[in-house]
Amino acid sequence: MQNISSRWLLRMLPWIHTSGGTYRVNRRLSYAIGDGRLSFTSQGTDIRVIPPELRELPLLRHFDDDSTLEALANRFTQTHHDTGDTITQTGQPADRLILIAHGKVNKIGTGPYGDNTILTVLADGDYYGDHTLTTTTPTPTWDHTIQAVTPTTTLTLTRQAFNELLAQSQTLRTHLQTQQETPKPPQNKHGEALIEITSGHHGEPHLPGTFVDYETTPREYELSVAQTILRIHTRVADLYNQPMNQTHQQLRLTIEALRERQEHELINNPEFGLLNNADLKQRIHTRTGPPTPDDLDDLLCRRRRSHLFLAHPLTIAAFGRECSRRGIYPQTSELHGQTVASWRGVPLLPCDKIPISDAGTTSVLVMRTGQEDEGVIGLHYTGLPDEYEPGLSVRFMGVNEQAVISYLVSTYYSAAVLVPDALGILENVEIGH
Repeated sequence: MQNISSRWLLRMLPWIHTSGGTYRVNRRLSYAIGDGRLSFTSQGTDIRVIPPELRELPLLRHFDDDSTLEALANRFTQTHHDTGDTITQTGQPADRLILIAHGKVNKIGTGPYGDNTILTVLADGDYYGDHTLTTTTPTPTWDHTIQAVTPTTTLTLTRQAFNELLAQSQTLRTHLQTQQETPKPPQNKHGEALIEITSGHHGEPHLPGTFVDYETTPREYELSVAQTILRIHTRVADLYNQPMNQTHQQLRLTIEALRERQEHELINNPEFGLLNNADLKQRIHTRTGPPTPDDLDDLLCRRRRSHLFLAHPLTIAAFGRECSRRGIYPQTSELHGQTVASWRGVPLLPCDKIPISDAGTTSVLVMRTGQEDEGVIGLHYTGLPDEYEPGLSVRFMGVNEQAVISYLVSTYYSAAVLVPDALGILENVEIGH
């Protein structure tokens, strides 16, 4: 059966018994600061920002006037930039908000020795310059240079167009005024509610009182289910069990297919799949396109104690080509009795469930696993009636009038990301030659 794969994700995840079918993740309270990505619609070559998506901008967070958002979206103008074009220049007047609708750009700043340094890469859904719309500086200037790495389409909103709408909309003026007057709650660099602590003091100063503030509505992961009914004719079960047991073999291959579907769902499910549950701050883009050692280093530096990479086999091959181009030979690691590729001591494991787009782009996942390390964990339920394997049951459903035996094969599972930095994704990875 060619469908059987190594299924490294199922093997590497620590599986936690989930009583009651639900796993609740209590997290320290984090404040939303509007750091998400925006979505767009396109009709031919005409691209527009979806008006409600403008709430991802910090200055429009929780703004509830949809008609004003619609009017604001209509004021954006579309611009195309070729590879190498400079979109903003450090020191030039800053007078507009820029949305990256499609493409990839470098955000360039000045290094400690006066040379230019690529600070980060912006791509589809990112934005830059939102502070220019409400700044009180008489003549604001750009702090960074934005340069197109690929052909890029941007939507821009000038400060003048924003001010025209601001003069017409009382709700927008009230929202911005309330936002400016509302004090920012004390928080740490990760946006979590601050735990106040005094250190380095002398004598008997007044010590701050504090408490750990938790999320009031924590996420609850419900177990998902994968099921099928295996049907075997009694004639086959009675007569054709030598030299091999047909019932056993059909059940074995059915379970293999069920496990393959389970891993696919853990990667791609829209509710609990890892590709859809990574925090936006933990999603980064490649510097040039193909997966390079620099890109994997960027993934590793954003979290503590990374335990494994997960990538499509073609992505691992593309990474090997980039290493060969630089004269680097990746290390190997011993894992479960097998020799696997690794980078910086972190195993680079294949997973063919990670999708590849029609354009030849894919993703690379890196994760920390385990409850004790506040990482990624697998959820299942053990002790099922007629349990055949841990978390998987095979129930006899009877024999119908056509003398067909039926077995219900079921497995219950999910995955939980305990803290945001437990999972990171390298997006838009190009694997072509």
